[in-house]
Amino acid sequence: MKPTPFDPFRDRLSRDIRNDLSAAMMRCLAAQSLEPARRVADRFLSDSPGPERTAYIRGRLERYGRFLGRAARRPDDTLWQGLVLWDLGLFFEVHEILEHAWMRAEGTEKVFLQAMIRAAGVYIKQEFGFDEAAAKMAAKALPVLAANRDRLAPYCDPERLLAALRVPSGQTPLLLD
Repeated sequence: MKPTPFDPFRDRLSRDIRNDLSAAMMRCLAAQSLEPARRVADRFLSDSPGPERTAYIRGRLERYGRFLGRAARRPDDTLWQGLVLWDLGLFFEVHEILEHAWMRAEGTEKVFLQAMIRAAGVYIKQEFGFDEAAAKMAAKALPVLAANRDRLAPYCDPERLLAALRVPSGQTPLLLD
């Protein structure tokens, strides 16, 4: 029997794993401990979810640990934390952390954060073969991010992100490194 691929768009268990781990990552950040994510991982792993899901869970735990080490350096800077997650390829978690800030933001900052969430969404969609949806998200994010380059400039070269969104089927850019 062929193993079920990890696909949160078509498989409920994969979606639950992704969503629960991502929510746990936010608790990890608050606690400065990987323990909340480990508990979620252990719950799913105890049911033998198959090799692809197991690899996803273990990979997330490893990257969450790396994230926590870097996030501790700037605990009050949500955008920087989102960019750290970005460079670790944790695009759903970028969405998660920036969405919390977006809900409290107003005006230009709210629009900017929405564009960053959409930019992360480009790579979430691409990973699972939704290239047309990814291109539409990139088209919505691009003008807002271009207009707000100055918001990204203290962290990274905004042109790296803008260039990647202009050709969304290309390489995912590292933003901080």
